Amino acid sequence: MSTSVDATFVEHLSTESLDLAQRLMRSPAPPIHTLSAMQARAMYAGGLGLLDVPLEPVLRMRALHIPTRSGWDMPARLWAPRMPGDGPPLPVMLFLHGGGYVMGSPATHEGVCRVICRLADCAVLAPDYRLAPEWRFPTAVNDSIDALEWLASDGAEELGLDGTRIAVGGDSAGGTLATVCALYARDAHLPLALQLLIYPSTAGSVPASLSSFTSRTLYANSPVLDARSLHWFFEHYIDEDDSDDWRFAPLLADLAGSAPVWMALAQCDVLHDDGVAYAEKLRAAGVRVRVKEYPGTMHGFLNMGRRLAAGRRLHRDAAVALRRAFKVNKGAKR
Repeated sequence: MSTSVDATFVEHLSTESLDLAQRLMRSPAPPIHTLSAMQARAMYAGGLGLLDVPLEPVLRMRALHIPTRSGWDMPARLWAPRMPGDGPPLPVMLFLHGGGYVMGSPATHEGVCRVICRLADCAVLAPDYRLAPEWRFPTAVNDSIDALEWLASDGAEELGLDGTRIAVGGDSAGGTLATVCALYARDAHLPLALQLLIYPSTAGSVPASLSSFTSRTLYANSPVLDARSLHWFFEHYIDEDDSDDWRFAPLLADLAGSAPVWMALAQCDVLHDDGVAYAEKLRAAGVRVRVKEYPGTMHGFLNMGRRLAAGRRLHRDAAVALRRAFKVNKGAKR
């Protein structure tokens, strides 16, 4: 196993990102694609604890369960900057965590969810959707849609939140799930204020027919998400016969009429061109899109705010996008 950073990253990463990448490459942690799902989950959770921002205090935290179509009560966590009744009902973002459909949970993204809820002055609801390979496609999709449907119908009112101001968001695989939820919302006539997409996977397994997808090869040896690990995630999650399903590759979907999008992309990311292509198709379909690329960053920097200023900047930028979409008063309590 190589212990040095690929020359492509040395050339393009920022100084602080390169320093972190070099530390990651020198660590004894094995590549994800060499691990079992359980081993990968444990390593992911432990690694984020070292890189993510410390947990900020918030006034409201709640563990709850969301009903699903299968009869399973899905665990979820809610964070909010104030209690119900302390001012008008808060808007809410349904946040779907990343981790390649195999790893992650609301707990792994708690630091991010807490800081965004405070900065955006909104509630954040994170469902603990079921993971592969125990639960393969489309279980995570269905769980995510069920969470949104519940939130838009009864859940927001039950939680004392503003059901007329809902956003969906997520990072990486969670960003993909957020795009699918937004398309479901369009078809079900559920109004959404925003899709907050952070380096989503949109093209599926191998976008070989898309010659513009150079990031899949240019950054194939990323110290965070390399091409072999991306393939490992997809193999755990979905059968090859289903790989052209738009719920796995939303770039294949009709995007017209979906909610406005704010998208964050890491420059040095195997999924960079997934986001670029999706933004282009959204614009062609008449959807309002704002894309912010973070120079010198790598996949996963959302959860690296303890070490990377770019991660903390992403938190602030995402919060600004949410405040604008929710029409939150700029002078609201933070």
